[in-house]
Amino acid sequence: MKYIIAVIQPDRMDEVLQKLNDKEIHLVTVSTVMGRGRQKGVATVYRSHKEAGSLLKKIKLEIAVNDNYVKAALDAIITAGRTGEVGDGKIFVLNLEDCVRIRTGETGSIAIG
Repeated sequence: MKYIIAVIQPDRMDEVLQKLNDKEIHLVTVSTVMGRGRQKGVATVYRSHKEAGSLLKKIKLEIAVNDNYVKAALDAIITAGRTGEVGDGKIFVLNLEDCVRIRTGETGSIAIG
């Protein structure tokens, strides 16, 4: 089992979710977050003063998948999330020790679905 965390551009969210759906990956948690990477934010001008905007709005996707869905999930996120510009985001893949379905008490890969 793996836990995938992807940070993507907000305008790519619908496409990424559709691609994940096409690959039969439906269990996704989505959060609006703020962060920065190599682009170090965007400077804005407010009342003729330049202000550094160090944090940009991003979307964070959290997906728990069984091992046979990892490649499909990564392919979906990369394909739909890529614009080719700086700031497209990152994907982190972590080992998932356990999962528990609260309703039934099932554990492990069965609990993920």
